[in-house]
Amino acid sequence: MAAGSALRAAGRRSRRLFDIFVAEIPWTVSSKELKEYFSQFGSVLRCQLPFDRDTGFHRRYCWIKFSTPEEVQNVLQKDNHILEGSKLTLKHQSRRRRSQRRNQSE
Repeated sequence: MAAGSALRAAGRRSRRLFDIFVAEIPWTVSSKELKEYFSQFGSVLRCQLPFDRDTGFHRRYCWIKFSTPEEVQNVLQKDNHILEGSKLTLKHQSRRRRSQRRNQSE
C-alpha cells in the first residue's frame, strides 16, 4: 500500500509541472486528438489524460504541457475551445513553489 500512495503523490507533484488544466472533455475525444487540437497553438510536449480503471473511460479532464510560455498564452487568448461540439474549460496552472505560497500567506 505504501508504494501505491507514494506513486499517487508523485503523480500529484508532476501535475504541477503542466501548463494548462482542461476539463469537460467529451468521452469520445482521445489524448491523440487533444494533442492535435492544442498543437495549433504551439508545440505540445505532453498530454496527460487519466483513465478510470473500473469503467475504462477517461475522466473528462487532462493536463497539457507546452514548450514555451508564449504558446500557453496563445491558448489562453482564444475565447472558446470546442471539440466535438463541447466547450472545453481551461485553467492556467500556477507554477508557484511551496515556499512562495507560504511567504504570501504570512
